[in-house]
Amino acid sequence: MIKQVVIIGAGQAGFACAAKLRAEGFEGDITLVGDEAFAPYQRPPLSKAYLLGKLEAGRLFFRPDPWYEAQNIRLMLGAGVTQIDRVSRQVALCDGKALEYDALVLATGAAPRNLPDSLLRGLGGVFTIRDRADVELLRPELDAARNVLVIGGGYIGLEMAAVASGLGKNVVVVEAAPAILGRVASAETAGAIAALHDDHGVKIICGQGVSGLMGETRVTGARLADGEEIAGAAPRTALAEAAGLEISNGILADPSGRTSDPAIYAAGDCACYRLETGDLRLESVGNAIDTGEVVARKILGGIDVYVPNPWFWSDQFDLKLQIAGSGSPGDEIVTREAAGEGWSHWYFREGRLVAVDALSSPRAYQAGRRMIIEGLTPSVAELADPAKSIKDVFDRARAASAVS
Repeated sequence: MIKQVVIIGAGQAGFACAAKLRAEGFEGDITLVGDEAFAPYQRPPLSKAYLLGKLEAGRLFFRPDPWYEAQNIRLMLGAGVTQIDRVSRQVALCDGKALEYDALVLATGAAPRNLPDSLLRGLGGVFTIRDRADVELLRPELDAARNVLVIGGGYIGLEMAAVASGLGKNVVVVEAAPAILGRVASAETAGAIAALHDDHGVKIICGQGVSGLMGETRVTGARLADGEEIAGAAPRTALAEAAGLEISNGILADPSGRTSDPAIYAAGDCACYRLETGDLRLESVGNAIDTGEVVARKILGGIDVYVPNPWFWSDQFDLKLQIAGSGSPGDEIVTREAAGEGWSHWYFREGRLVAVDALSSPRAYQAGRRMIIEGLTPSVAELADPAKSIKDVFDRARAASAVS
């Protein structure tokens, strides 16, 4: 019988798992261990509103401190975990203490892929953005800077570029891949985002890596050359690897979140779920919530399994990019642009709708996400017709599905 649950990682996935356990009636002990000094908080605003000082720190938190006491969830903050002992079912903390568990949840998230030390050389003025402390270090430096170099043309890098440009900085983005957003968006969507940045004076250089940083004590510039891509984030798997758990692009878990040790689960950015459709590891708020709750229900004896329902969003200047589903190279792309609706790109694979990118088009996003969840496929001709409302397209797809 499971009486003690320890969750390592106090981010979105860890919080979702703890909250779901209590909501579903779990009466045992729950300990939520985080290596940061802050209670669980939302990260998407860090590179946008929080960096700009438009969002107070208190509004980042998922719940106020008294909520954890009321829910009898023990928070251990600023606590590093050094080891998992699978035999005795204990985790060792940096301060020498140990926590016993009946079920252990690894929600350790992902960490930035930093530039190698040979390039950094201890130079000042180089920052990563992953957590609140990173942003609080960056904010005063950004205020004083005139020129900003962003390495990596993914969502966070481009959001950083948009923020810096909006503050009047000269901004250059370097992306080693042939195009920005290459792993996560269609060429059409990436092209629209690139054009938006160009309109705002942001220079984007693709197909080149950074071969060196210039400066004596602080960075003053960068040398570019063809090279290995250094972008994105890597799953934090060190604890799991040291414990002998199976690793494959993350901590490998079955569709219920259970790892190769039946008493240990994985959720969030660090977890790679082995599904019938193939291995899948996602880095998103939605995925963290979904996998955290799947693990909670499994601990409680449920039979739920993880069904991917990816959704993402990103703010780029005054444009909101919302993505539902998961596209891939080779998908057929249908562009929709209708008066008063904005524009969107729809991904079809073997005649089936699999994803939608909505660019300041919330109605297209909502309709597309619902169609993907319900397994509906709209008429391509109607979708591309600006005279057809997105509601009509959705209703016809639902009606066609009911008939078939």
